[in-house]
Amino acid sequence: MLESLRPEPPPEESPRPDLEFHGAGEGASGARSPALNGLFILASFYTLYLARSFFLPIVLAVLLSFLLTPVVRGLKKLHLPGGAAAAIVVLGLLGALGLGIYELSGPAYEWAQQAPKSLHKLESKLAQLKRPVQTMSNATAQVEKITTVGANAVPPTFVQQETLGEKLFSQTTDVLAGGAVMLIFLLFLLASGDLFLRKLIRVLPRIADQRTAVEIARRIEDDISKYLATVTMINGGLGLATWGAMALLRVPNPLLWGVMAWAVNYIPYLGAMTMYAVLTMVGVLTFPSIGHALLVPGAFAVLNILEAYLVTPLVLGKRLTLNPVVVFLALTFWGWIWGVAGAILAVPIMVVFKIFCDHSEPLAPVGEFLGD
Repeated sequence: MLESLRPEPPPEESPRPDLEFHGAGEGASGARSPALNGLFILASFYTLYLARSFFLPIVLAVLLSFLLTPVVRGLKKLHLPGGAAAAIVVLGLLGALGLGIYELSGPAYEWAQQAPKSLHKLESKLAQLKRPVQTMSNATAQVEKITTVGANAVPPTFVQQETLGEKLFSQTTDVLAGGAVMLIFLLFLLASGDLFLRKLIRVLPRIADQRTAVEIARRIEDDISKYLATVTMINGGLGLATWGAMALLRVPNPLLWGVMAWAVNYIPYLGAMTMYAVLTMVGVLTFPSIGHALLVPGAFAVLNILEAYLVTPLVLGKRLTLNPVVVFLALTFWGWIWGVAGAILAVPIMVVFKIFCDHSEPLAPVGEFLGD
């Protein structure tokens, strides 16, 4: 019936000059669209950088919701309300985080107390390596004195800077505020369930589009939750192996280094480099001989190589593996935008984007480019 109500198209006429002029203007507008798209992308990046304290908790809550949604659904099958199931999961996450901080606070505080003594010991061991650098520094200072003789000395101006305690207090306050926002938003996301998907289905006019939207949403949620769960288990296995290796080598506080290996392994390349540097310093400070000290980073190197080149490709497969060039660019970009937190979230964000591209026909070439 709707077809019968449509008006018939008018007969073709020769284009008038005003219509030709309008077409030219439309073409000019279309030529300007890439520039407008570029300005929109730049504005979006600037917004992400400027409002990072707002976007970081939201992005982290969304990623955690993908990981924890299957747990909430499992609790719902036990005839628990959605809000109660979400509250149990969030409280469990908060309890696990608090227990981990409590267990690690002792070793961390002990290392903080021994830091001055450890640094002095490390400096004495590296004294031979510092001698050429110290000689060059003394020569540079002498040349600077010679060049400044007879010159009008300008009294230096001192700018009062923020103290270390003030910086730590400010950063701790920001972290606590961001964590509270993240947990509250995560609670709402888990409690709402499929609310946003149902609203999307109501907006779409055709039943075929509704079915396609449901299918794509389910696939994306399933793939992302599997990816995040798999990576978390792989990192947990690396942390347990590092804990055992440090305990066998009689390194003090092996649990601390195991947890650190689990946490930093979310950052490809940079996380492993950080562990190598830290464990090398720990080995030098713990053992008198260099050979025994190098066993500490060497043991982690074996575990890291097995995890990166055997376990992760075997478990994840190529479907959820990113191109190394893309990983490096993502680390650089998100680390510049959001700092350390951005470097941690860079790979999960890119994997989410790749999964979305793989399930969207217009963006399928982009997903193929991002893959390994």
